[in-house]
Amino acid sequence: MPRWGASGPCTPTSTLGPTGTQTSTRHGSTARCCLPGNSFYWKTHGMDITSTIREVVPGQRLVWGGPAGGIDGVHVWTFEQTGSQVTVRTEESWSGAPVDAAPQQLGQALEQSLTTWFAGMKTRTERTD
Repeated sequence: MPRWGASGPCTPTSTLGPTGTQTSTRHGSTARCCLPGNSFYWKTHGMDITSTIREVVPGQRLVWGGPAGGIDGVHVWTFEQTGSQVTVRTEESWSGAPVDAAPQQLGQALEQSLTTWFAGMKTRTERTD
């Protein structure tokens, strides 16, 4: 289960995120704590991104997002624990002029990115070492 609370970094990129799971994604500085209004910085596909945590329901839901390259991304992650397993579900949306100009291509890019990201996160969290 992701860490929640007021001490230590707790962002999608530090707790669950892409570091080590997507070759194209790296995170930079993280929010001091996982609270709405706090921002963290990361990079993917050559874009520097500032994301802001919008909503936190500890152990259940994390909403974060922000603009990058003319696209406004919103990420809603929900967590469901069953025994020792945690299922992460995601709702993602992109909007903005680039999306309006190429909705099919960017929709495919978003789906591919999420598939890679979550497959890597699954592999990372299931490691026993």
